[in-house]
Amino acid sequence: LNDDYTTMEFVILVLEEIFQKSPAEAYQVMMHVHVNGRGLAGVYSWEVAETKAETVVRMAREAGFPLKAVTEEA
Repeated sequence: LNDDYTTMEFVILVLEEIFQKSPAEAYQVMMHVHVNGRGLAGVYSWEVAETKAETVVRMAREAGFPLKAVTEEA
């Protein structure tokens, strides 16, 4: 989810590290979220998706950012 505080660089880092996106894919997802307010980082089983979303939030808080990630049913 987009916010006005988390840096684009940090979002790209999260997408690369947690969702195993290539730098180009991470940039595309980040820009989609920046423009549209939300985006899709991946499709996973519910448990894996929840764990990844929790990891995003934990990483963001540790770095001082308010970044949020949500898990939604497909």
